[in-house]
Amino acid sequence: MKLFVVPTPIGNLEDMTLRAVRVLKEADLILAEDTRTSGFLLKHFEIKTPMVSHHKFNEHKTVEGIVQRLKAGQIIALISDAGTPAISDPGFLVVRACVENDIEVECLPGATAFVPALVASGLPNDRFCFEGFLPQKKGRQTRMQSLANETRTMVFYESPFRLVKTLTQLGEVFGPERKASVSREISKFHEETKRGTLAGLAEYYTLHPPKGEIVLIVAGLEY
Repeated sequence: MKLFVVPTPIGNLEDMTLRAVRVLKEADLILAEDTRTSGFLLKHFEIKTPMVSHHKFNEHKTVEGIVQRLKAGQIIALISDAGTPAISDPGFLVVRACVENDIEVECLPGATAFVPALVASGLPNDRFCFEGFLPQKKGRQTRMQSLANETRTMVFYESPFRLVKTLTQLGEVFGPERKASVSREISKFHEETKRGTLAGLAEYYTLHPPKGEIVLIVAGLEY
């Protein structure tokens, strides 16, 4: 019995590792965030392992059944639509349940969006904090204010529809001249990284509405 956490490509299918393909082929079952999305990936790599849905809307209900399958001796692989499961995606609950039940968990190394964005930003990456998605409404300003004195480089995920709002609000809290970087469509054909200040980036993306998955990197406070 073992749970494998398997990263999948965030863009280019060539980012899939040979080991990830082997594990998915050898598993008894694949837990997929969206079986339709993952179906294209499995078909491309000729993986015929059965899939079941495991997403944020049902993971509380399905965890117990997954644990029972594992205890019965099955090998189960967990994937998300893209990247490493449990990083702002479903996965934490089932991993925690496995740990609590002494079930072995192994996470394969592989694709995740924030690492290439952080490296490409040109901002210090020896120390950083991952903040994921900011709250959309309740607690949003409180979270931003709590980061006002953060000295480490900060990493955020953001929707293209909220990017300008987020850049503007962070500029109000951190100061408009705080350095930042926006990476979008990482590992895809239209991959792009723009570097500048929070104010400058807000102005740019007001004139050029962004598309695709976005990682926002913001410099920490310098004393």
